[in-house]
Amino acid sequence: MKRLVLLLAAACAFGARAQEPLPLFDAHMHYNVEARSLLSPEQVVALWRKTGIRGVLATSRPNDGTLDLIAQKAKDIVIVPFLRPYRVQPDRYDWFNSAGVAEYVEKELARGIYRGIGEFHIFGADADAPYMAKIARLAKERGMWLHAHSDEDAVERILKHAPGVKLIWAHTGMSTPMDKVEQMFAQYPNIVGELSYRMDIEQDGALNPRWKALMMKYPDRFVVGTDTWITPRWGQVEELAAFYRRMLGHLPREVAEKIAYRNGMAMFAVP
Repeated sequence: MKRLVLLLAAACAFGARAQEPLPLFDAHMHYNVEARSLLSPEQVVALWRKTGIRGVLATSRPNDGTLDLIAQKAKDIVIVPFLRPYRVQPDRYDWFNSAGVAEYVEKELARGIYRGIGEFHIFGADADAPYMAKIARLAKERGMWLHAHSDEDAVERILKHAPGVKLIWAHTGMSTPMDKVEQMFAQYPNIVGELSYRMDIEQDGALNPRWKALMMKYPDRFVVGTDTWITPRWGQVEELAAFYRRMLGHLPREVAEKIAYRNGMAMFAVP
C-alpha cells in the first residue's frame, strides 16, 4: 500500500511538471539606448522572471545596456553577453567598413566578458569585406559565436572565411525559402537557427509541418528569441513567449525543451 501511495505521488508530481510552462532561453534580445530610457534594468529582469525567461543572450546598442543588465547579478537568470558592433543606429549599415567601429570593438573585446559578436547585419557580397573576414576568424580563434542577421549568401561567405566558426543565424534567414534552409542545415553543422520573425512557423494555428520535421531532424540546432530591436517589442515579450510555447507544444516534450531553453544553455555550457 505504501509503495502504491509513493507511485501515485510520483505520477502526480510528474504530471504537474509536464503541465508547467516551458522555461525559455531568449537567444535574441536587445536592450538598446531607447529602451533604457523607458525600462530600468530592474524592470527588465522582473519581466523575464514573470515571463519564465531563465536565460538571455544579451546585446545592446551601445553595449552599456548589456553591462547594466549583468550588474543586476540576477541569480535565477543566466545572462550571456554578446558584443554588438554598433555604437549608434547608423552603424548597422556600414559597420564592416568603419574604422571607428573597429576601434570600438577592440576596446570592448578587452573587457574579456563576451561570448560572441553580434547581432550584426550584413548581406550578400558585403560579407567579403576584410573586416567581416577578420571578425569571423577572430571568433573562431577565441571560441566565440557569431550572431548574423544575414541572407544565406552572406552566411555562406562568412563560413568560408572561417570554416567551422559557430554561427547563430538570426531569424533563420527570416525569408529564406525552406528548401534553402534545409540545405544549409545539412551542409553546415555549425549553424544554429534563431526563430524570431519566421512568420511561416505557424500554419493554420499549429506548427508548420515542414518546420516540425526540420526541428525533429535537428532538435539541437534551434533557439527562440524575442528580438526587442525597437522599444514597442518589449510590450510583446509575454505574447511572444506564449507563442513559442504554443508552437513548441506540438513537439515531443524532450524536443520542445531543447529548443525552448536547453540548447541555449548547452551552447554556452550553462548548468
